[in-house]
Amino acid sequence: MNVTIEIEAPDSPDGRALVSELDAVLNPLYAPENRHGYDIARLMRPGVEFLVARVDGAAAGCGAVHHLPATGSDVAYGEVKRMFVRPAFRGLGLGRRILDRLVDRVRQSGVGVVRLETGVHQHEAIGLYESAGFREIPPFGSYPGADVSRCYELKLEGGTGPDA
Repeated sequence: MNVTIEIEAPDSPDGRALVSELDAVLNPLYAPENRHGYDIARLMRPGVEFLVARVDGAAAGCGAVHHLPATGSDVAYGEVKRMFVRPAFRGLGLGRRILDRLVDRVRQSGVGVVRLETGVHQHEAIGLYESAGFREIPPFGSYPGADVSRCYELKLEGGTGPDA
């Protein structure tokens, strides 16, 4: 099994298909105001990196990281977005590999904090994040304190900033 995880264009056919499949999973579970996934246009903005995992050349999963600068009230951080592994490829450790690659992208940028928001119904994702060292935090950024959201943070060794 040959696995690659590379930065790709989110508006490619595979990128669009992966984002669409993830939306099809999430849309029935959460009201529109509680869905915070980036659409293709937002994934293409500066500061966002979209990665596609491939198994023997087939698009198997994706993830993105949005690099956000420090503001007056917050440190710089990378926010994980659009994590998804197609059902046929689950159980191969791809979610962990994608997450590790996204965390590495943040670390390489010199930032010491990775954050994310996920839904309470994403039990496998929550397990992945917690096993990777993410700790639950209060809502951050523009996320409301909705009862269907969970926010997480991972502090990186070797990052910069007061919280690293």
